[in-house]
Amino acid sequence: MLLELDPYHIGREQKQSLLVQELSALCGHHIANCPPYARLIKAQWPQLQAEFSELSSINELPFLSVRLFKQLKLQSVTNDAVFKTLYSSGTTGTPSRIVLDSETAALQSKILVKILQQWIGKARHPMLIIDHPSVIKDRQNFSARGAGIQGISFMGRNHCFALNDDMSINWPAVQAFCDNFATGPVLVFGFTFMVWQSFVQQLKSLQRQITLPHAVLFHSGGWKKLQQLAVDNGTFKQALLDTCGISKVHNFYGMVEQVGAIFVECEHGHLHCPSYADVLVRRPQDWAVANIGEEGVLQLLSTLPKSYPGHSLLTEDRGIVLGEDDCPCGRKGKYFHVLGRLPQAEARGCSDTFAMPDSRVSSDASRFAADVVRFEAVALPIGTKTTTVISSNTQTSGNSK
Repeated sequence: MLLELDPYHIGREQKQSLLVQELSALCGHHIANCPPYARLIKAQWPQLQAEFSELSSINELPFLSVRLFKQLKLQSVTNDAVFKTLYSSGTTGTPSRIVLDSETAALQSKILVKILQQWIGKARHPMLIIDHPSVIKDRQNFSARGAGIQGISFMGRNHCFALNDDMSINWPAVQAFCDNFATGPVLVFGFTFMVWQSFVQQLKSLQRQITLPHAVLFHSGGWKKLQQLAVDNGTFKQALLDTCGISKVHNFYGMVEQVGAIFVECEHGHLHCPSYADVLVRRPQDWAVANIGEEGVLQLLSTLPKSYPGHSLLTEDRGIVLGEDDCPCGRKGKYFHVLGRLPQAEARGCSDTFAMPDSRVSSDASRFAADVVRFEAVALPIGTKTTTVISSNTQTSGNSK
């Protein structure tokens, strides 16, 4: 079973066989327990209705547009079994709603810890969180920020929030943290744009520094905003070294629709698939799977979502698979780059990635939007009203009354 294996030690042949088995089983589970998902599969992939065990490749697995979680209530558990609900941090439109039962929430936490232990070891280190504590006050209805903080907090101890509610640095707390823990290993976590804007830039403007030479920083999301400020990955890392003395910095890619199985950046700047998840790149012209080295739209696969059909999702991000089992860092599995969001795709707050200035992808975005509307029309009961926000100025309607 994949969930019992180490994150980066399984080769392609064994992993693909196990992925097909586990993801096929998840498809059957969600068809049986989530009526909107079942309707969509029946209409869009009728050939898969009979027997999922006959699939020979993960390429054949059906997928949902990630945007459907903004429009539909997609869950495979009863309302009584809902443990918590996660919400995306989109800056416009309706947020995604992800329903977790206790089993799925526990599994996601377990796998997140298992992945991060490969990068920082099993010891729980003092943890500096570049955010304010109010973001995790409502433990039943988490934003993506809150879910990310809570998940990674399991890896730390002596937690310290570096910011006040007004996003200013909490100097007494930060100074006390550094005085107590700067000489040993430290875990630092924050969302990319907040680390840059609310911490690094404040330190620079006030001409102040902190010293955490043994710290490891994990960060995610917000790259689109940083690109607009002409801040690339190298500039980001150098600024952290200059202001905080932090030399070990790892970006990771993930989304609230697939919490737990994150894709962490290695020493060579590559995002890595853990054993429990995978990535495909699809050509937007026909949604066929692209070759290694070919750009397209990212499809994310995860064996973790049991309470909702989020195991195979077509994202709104463009990317490229660079290789498999042969990264110079020595970790097994696929490794890839995220190239940017599809133009006109809604900004997702803490999930932004690098934007790619390429006029060719505008038609890809249009095809993506049209397919989302088509999926909604199939999955929704007749007569349901919904609106898909494609940009702040453009709307495309699905089934309307």
